Amino acid sequence: MGNVPPRLERLPRQTWRRTREYGTKWLVRTVLANTSTWLLTGLVVAATGAAPMEWIARALRSVNISEDALHLWGTHVDLRVAIVFTGMAIIVSSVLWQHKGMRPTPANCTAMPAGHGAIPGPTTNCSGPNDERAPRLSIVVLPFTNIGGNPDQEYFADGVTESLTTDLSRIAGAFVVARNTAFTYKEKSFDVKAIGRELGVRYVLEGSVQRSDNRMRVNVQLIDAESGAHLWADRFDKPVADLFDMQDEIVALLAGTLSTHLVAAEARRAERAPDPDSMDLYFRGMACINHGETPEYAAQAKEFFARALTLDPGNVEALVGSAFVDSVVATHMFSIDRMERLAAAEAAATKALSLAPSHAWAHMVLGNIQIFTKRPLQGIAQCEHALALDRNLAMAHAYIGSGKISIGRGEETEAHVAEALRLSPRDTTAYVWMAAAGAAKLYLGADEAAVTWLRRAIENNRNQAIAHFWLAAALTSLGRVDEARTAAQAGLALDPAFTVARFQSSAATDNAVYLRQRARVCETMRKAGVPEG
Repeated sequence: MGNVPPRLERLPRQTWRRTREYGTKWLVRTVLANTSTWLLTGLVVAATGAAPMEWIARALRSVNISEDALHLWGTHVDLRVAIVFTGMAIIVSSVLWQHKGMRPTPANCTAMPAGHGAIPGPTTNCSGPNDERAPRLSIVVLPFTNIGGNPDQEYFADGVTESLTTDLSRIAGAFVVARNTAFTYKEKSFDVKAIGRELGVRYVLEGSVQRSDNRMRVNVQLIDAESGAHLWADRFDKPVADLFDMQDEIVALLAGTLSTHLVAAEARRAERAPDPDSMDLYFRGMACINHGETPEYAAQAKEFFARALTLDPGNVEALVGSAFVDSVVATHMFSIDRMERLAAAEAAATKALSLAPSHAWAHMVLGNIQIFTKRPLQGIAQCEHALALDRNLAMAHAYIGSGKISIGRGEETEAHVAEALRLSPRDTTAYVWMAAAGAAKLYLGADEAAVTWLRRAIENNRNQAIAHFWLAAALTSLGRVDEARTAAQAGLALDPAFTVARFQSSAATDNAVYLRQRARVCETMRKAGVPEG
């Protein structure tokens, strides 16, 4: 095509597709709309014996037009014929103009409250099939298929579809096609690409439900509506108990996992963007976070969020992402400028909430910051508010568990971590939650249970230094000194600057029970060979 711009290159295909699409619709509507008119005309013809064409001919013959005027510009075009065709052209143009004005604007989409995901500020969520690009994070959840046709589980399949549609709409910036529109595809064969064009979405989620004896199996797959490529597929197999409880559990698992995969898909798109905008950079930062909470990924994510905020200082999602990274660096002791990081994180989270007061992730991040800056009760309340906004926010449960340690109620931590793992068992940060459960047991003096949790955390991710130091402390208390020293050396290999003094200075609160428990941990760390500092 040489130097023809891409938009012009696509124009013939788009014109032919839209001509077929709207031509067919116009023909059907015209037939339906004019049936009564044609019926009346037929009755007139039957009564008078004259067809409309004869009426026109008689009317034209009655017009006194000179012979010279019957020919235009020296051609052989009869003026009366020209009059007829002009009239027809006016009628056709009028019908087409009315059709254009009546073209519906999609209103069957659900707007997103703030939560975890992406909102750059006000967004237009209703995009029609003729848009050049479907919105970011746009998805339709098609009705799940009831395999086996058991009518007793039909409502379960429909319930999973409806609940998942609702929960996905909590992902900030998501464009989720409403349930009523999605259900028009129920029990119909369909082409995923055609659905994407018709509804203006990038992604299609389809699934099935099958019951076998005392087990329920749910299969799901996420598809790119533009290419037809399968982005993710999984199967959830659960024993049949209370169907409503099981529905809630499956939907929670799906919503959390889908959020991660949708962000990853948007990040891959952003990598291909020749001129990335603020949201492209945000998605790339989130993809780094979803790889795990390590110093390397934290640094990469921070850079992407900083670039996003340079382009758009009001990008709420980038503000929350930046706050989250700084809080992770501070609470995991990745850097010595701990208090400066926490101050920067709080400033970013506070600004985000001033722009989006109902942003669940912003409340959760601010809660974690408050827990680690001697305001644990406020922090726990913030995390509870985040869960009220988004019940599937697994990390908020884990943060509440950590907060309970700092107020001397570590015996409650394990239950909160268990709930986080129930909601997101394959979460990339699950090892952090497991380590928190281990720390709670260590603080309580339940050293065997602490070792179990901490070894589990290390098996999930060996790069979390603090987990090795906590394990060293627990093993020392159990008299397993050699194992304790090995664990301490593994921690120092990951974080050579770690010292007992640095650990002591990072106390989250002044709670007396917490500080007494912490003093015991410091003493066992010394015995394991951790430097005093």
